[in-house]
Amino acid sequence: MARVIAVANQKGGVGKTTTAVNLAACLAVAEQSTLLIDCDSQANATAAIGFQKDPARRTIYHALILNESFEKLVQKSQVQGLDVVPADKNLAGAAVELVLAESREYKLQSFLQNVRPNYKFIVLDCPPALDLLTLNALVAADAVMIPIQCEYLALEGVSELLDTLMRIRRTLNPSLEIEGILLTMYDERTTLSRQVATDLRSFFGTQVFQSLIPRNVRLAEAPSFGKPIIFYDIHSKGAEGYTQLAQEVIGNAEKRVGAGARSAHSGA
Repeated sequence: MARVIAVANQKGGVGKTTTAVNLAACLAVAEQSTLLIDCDSQANATAAIGFQKDPARRTIYHALILNESFEKLVQKSQVQGLDVVPADKNLAGAAVELVLAESREYKLQSFLQNVRPNYKFIVLDCPPALDLLTLNALVAADAVMIPIQCEYLALEGVSELLDTLMRIRRTLNPSLEIEGILLTMYDERTTLSRQVATDLRSFFGTQVFQSLIPRNVRLAEAPSFGKPIIFYDIHSKGAEGYTQLAQEVIGNAEKRVGAGARSAHSGA
């Protein structure tokens, strides 16, 4: 059964899409069958993984609004073991159309119900706003990964997001966990980056991933070529960062399964 991870932060420009695309690609390369779902009407994740614009293509919009089946929407990507449910600009309309829909916050969750047994991981790329699309992703997810840029206001932004997550836990998804806080655009040469990393680790402890995503030109270039970083430049610092992150996510999932098995065994 897949672990569903929503990559979310209300703040834009923190590396959400970069993280969703490259984490999904690195998980697939590590032989973990993975599904990437683009939940953002800007469709940046769809482009970054190599899909050209195509008005005829079925997207996540068709699942949320028209209840179309997964088989009609899923696309094979250039990465073996990585499937994609794309987005396009119509998704902007979905946020409006969902307002009057019944069980509107649970649309994505019910879409994923039959899909989860087919994958090890499902990665959701969320819009940079707390709208109905992000809400659907957070209700459907087991956990949320929070990318944070290493800058002064980072702590403030993450505190706001954690307040939001607490509200969602209370009302819509009581089992939502924090997968981890990911430091992005890290520049080890600057005191500011090091200071933000230290502050976040002292504040959130083990909730902060050990993996760091560096500020990296190759990582910034890769989406314009429609390639994940491991296909664009496997020797870059960016590829190294996301490969380590994928290993950390896999390791955490294995620990969780092990702990579950132990507690089931002790309860027997």
